[in-house]
Amino acid sequence: MTKPAPPADLRPIDRLLAIMARLRDRQDGCPWDLEQTFATIAPYTIEEAYEVADAIERGDLSELKEELGDLLLQVVFHSRMAEEQGLFDFEDVARAINDKMVRRHPHVFGSETYASLADQKQGWEQLKAAERAGKNAGKADSLLDDVPVGLPALTRAVKLSRRAAGVGFVWPSAKEVLEKLDEEVEELKAEIAAGDLDKARQEMGDVLFVVANLARTLEVDPEDALRATNAKFTRRFHYIEQRLAERGKTPAESDLAEMDALWDEIRAADKKA
Repeated sequence: MTKPAPPADLRPIDRLLAIMARLRDRQDGCPWDLEQTFATIAPYTIEEAYEVADAIERGDLSELKEELGDLLLQVVFHSRMAEEQGLFDFEDVARAINDKMVRRHPHVFGSETYASLADQKQGWEQLKAAERAGKNAGKADSLLDDVPVGLPALTRAVKLSRRAAGVGFVWPSAKEVLEKLDEEVEELKAEIAAGDLDKARQEMGDVLFVVANLARTLEVDPEDALRATNAKFTRRFHYIEQRLAERGKTPAESDLAEMDALWDEIRAADKKA
């Protein structure tokens, strides 16, 4: 027999928790939801986070509301599975982040003062380092061990280099990073010229890692920067497609010279805008 959904007059978060409990009910739940695990849900969690970022990038605040709801569902889903195993529940998750935010903002919830935003960022990193030291007490773990492997590679490269920079293993300025980038690009060119694609792949990784370091040095999020460039490329290529369509062509029916000319048109228009 079908049971009614949790009542709509519940607080929204309480209703969502009740809905998830029903979906995971061993007798009356949803077969798909019941067979999920932390591992099978994790890719959806990552996907939803990217969809939140995409809605922000496009300035679609109505869709952002929906995507934030989808991301919240992921937190509730993981919390419910943990609760079933006697590990923790949603209240524990909320309590943990509350405590962390208060602990990491002593200038707001305590007596700490910072002279500048740079000092505040340094204080934040020091607090995080102290938390890591507490978690790893008695262990011979590396400073880099808890940088998640599942992060996008560019984001992880920034975090790895930031950790190393925190103990002084860092290029002094953007100038030195750019010099290193030139060096790595030359090495990449050499491997391409030699026809060694395996070594070229390795050198390509080195180039990208230095680019991530440069982004960190300039306080640029490389994922944000590349996302913006992807959007720009998409918009400009759409322009090429539209102009070709006016000529009764598709890109496949055009050639590089014609498409390059149209690309230069939209680039020039962007510069004037």
